[in-house]
Amino acid sequence: MQDLARAMADFVRDHQAWAAPIVLVLAFGESLAFISLLVPAWGALIAIGALIGASGISFWPVWIAGGIGAGLGDWVSYWFGFRYKEQVAQIWPLSRYPEILPRGEEFVKKWGVPSIFIGRFFGPLRASVPLAAGIFEMPYWPFQLANFVSALVWSAVLLLFGDVLAGVAEWIWGVF
Repeated sequence: MQDLARAMADFVRDHQAWAAPIVLVLAFGESLAFISLLVPAWGALIAIGALIGASGISFWPVWIAGGIGAGLGDWVSYWFGFRYKEQVAQIWPLSRYPEILPRGEEFVKKWGVPSIFIGRFFGPLRASVPLAAGIFEMPYWPFQLANFVSALVWSAVLLLFGDVLAGVAEWIWGVF
């Protein structure tokens, strides 16, 4: 996984015009049910965030692209859960990890609409909460509002975390 993150960061460093589209695709995959369990992209997003300050990549388009990608990933997951309901549990990889969907269901039932915002920041919940919200028919517009607001916050947190890490590393190397 580190190799993927490094390869993406190297590509973005060498081809800065591709930063926003790549971040959009990575955030979409990271937020999409099934795909995020196979290819976690958060490391690549943090690495790209580290390039923002160091290479002069504009933060705003990359941030917006990350938010849109993450929001679209959750939107598709919600739709998939809404459309296919209980059949989802029989689809791989959820059939292989049967505990993920019940955890998402419990979380959605306990927290309601705020579960979308909270779940965005916790590993396997990131993809299973929107899926569970669709299965259990969380109201569409409250879901989408929480979805896109949390996607923009999540994107900013990951990218800024990478930028701050790069700044700290630069400072440490300058001191020693």
